Amino acid sequence: MHKIVVAITGASGSIYARLLLDKLAALKGQCESVAVVMTPNAMEVWKTELDDESSASYRNFPLYSQQDFRAPFASGSGRYNTMIIVPCSMGTLGRIAQGISSDLITRAADVILKERRKLICVVRDTPYNLIHIRNMETITLAGGIICPATPSFYSRPATIEAVAATVVDRVLDLAGLSISTFRWGNESD
Repeated sequence: MHKIVVAITGASGSIYARLLLDKLAALKGQCESVAVVMTPNAMEVWKTELDDESSASYRNFPLYSQQDFRAPFASGSGRYNTMIIVPCSMGTLGRIAQGISSDLITRAADVILKERRKLICVVRDTPYNLIHIRNMETITLAGGIICPATPSFYSRPATIEAVAATVVDRVLDLAGLSISTFRWGNESD
């Protein structure tokens, strides 16, 4: 059973976070727990991009404040095995890469890395500058996974949600969850 923390930062790409939470709710049989932490900027971006104010109570997952260091995933003893940051702003990525644990998101990422568990950063910015690339390298060397929010098109997605789902499905695969999705060379999935 997976124990997953989903962190949502203020980068553009709230659709990825919403679809991920929807899919995690549908996969609840594979998850012991799913916890969510959002930045205030993430809530604003969610409202702007999705024209929806439900971010604070979405899918009834427990939502933790960015300053709540009593959250179970702020310690390795909480035994959360996966953290997905979606979308992951370059500011958050930089703080994680430099070991700056100044809020719950960066503390939880630090815990996941130190415990040798799975950190997946879904970066959305483009293009990258050299600082971004070096921060991505640092996180990769520390055991994290950088998964750019780069959709695929070989499944011929017909809606913006279907395009975004190609990224979310890749993230769920990386997290080790069993999902039904388009698989290259296997048209029946």
